[in-house]
Amino acid sequence: MNRFQQTVAAGAMALGVLLPMPSIAQAPSGSPTAQGAQPASMTAGEIRKVDRDNGKVTIRHGDIRHLDMPGMTMVFTATDKGLLANIKPGDQVTFMAVNDGGKMIVTDLRPAN
Repeated sequence: MNRFQQTVAAGAMALGVLLPMPSIAQAPSGSPTAQGAQPASMTAGEIRKVDRDNGKVTIRHGDIRHLDMPGMTMVFTATDKGLLANIKPGDQVTFMAVNDGGKMIVTDLRPAN
């Protein structure tokens, strides 16, 4: 190893010792931070459109924290068309959504309290 390579290697090792570890490396293995996501939770929203035949619902929603998604209006597919049976545009709801390979799925949908 030439002198330049030795200097670069020594500098890189020194930086590794001096720089703090990212907090994710220090988090307990079961914590949401260690897994890189928030725990799943219900999100508030307003029904804008219901397509029962195709099992789709358009919801104007707040932040979906566990998916790191800001509030917006978007179309979701229901895991079960029965979830859409008793809702109509204008209804205030809470819902659970998951990202299934880029497809946004509603797995739970309830009237807001």
